[in-house]
Amino acid sequence: MALKHANDETFDSMVSDGLTLVDFWASWCGPCQMFGPIFETVSSEYQDVNFVKFEIDDINKHTPVKFGIRSIPSVLAFKNGELKEARTGLMDADTLTQWIEELKAN
Repeated sequence: MALKHANDETFDSMVSDGLTLVDFWASWCGPCQMFGPIFETVSSEYQDVNFVKFEIDDINKHTPVKFGIRSIPSVLAFKNGELKEARTGLMDADTLTQWIEELKAN
């Protein structure tokens, strides 16, 4: 599936259906800049998983507070709108792929 971008207003609707991974990031964050291309590459390998990017900035404050985002990059996994798991920090493609397979199996 194509990579999508969410904000405070669109977030809930974007995680409501199926397995969705949300990458919380910021343009000023070095590790986020390294993880972005990995997240995008892996997204192209999974047509049955939604991949969403959420930029933490001055206008998008509600959602990160709601989910307790204190460090970025953070990736939250949702199934049909329900938060299942969160991981913080830079992941390589193999780690991200393995996590997706575990989420799909459960």
